Amino acid sequence: MAWLFLIFGGILEVGWVLGLKYSNGFTNIKVVIPTVILLVLSFYAFSKALKFLPISTAYAVFTGLGSFGTALVGMVFLGDSVSLIKIVFVLMLISCIIGLKFISNQSETEDGV
Repeated sequence: MAWLFLIFGGILEVGWVLGLKYSNGFTNIKVVIPTVILLVLSFYAFSKALKFLPISTAYAVFTGLGSFGTALVGMVFLGDSVSLIKIVFVLMLISCIIGLKFISNQSETEDGV
């Protein structure tokens, strides 16, 4: 369950980061409110995951998922530049996140899964 909280928090991170972009320096209240809600929910999910996962693994995965998701959304939907080398590095990032999951020394009984 801890990994689900961590993945959920990382996905929500993409939402609040995009909200920051469109909040115009926190002046657009219609964007600020959902952005703050996503931020709070994201960190809540992250804190729940920290009950069972080591901070080094959890934080790397949390921020890595947010970075991966934000880069992907930027390239696919927001017109960010796309290049072969950028795609290679983004794929390396997600590969490292998956690798951290595989080498995690968390036992399955710790989080009830």
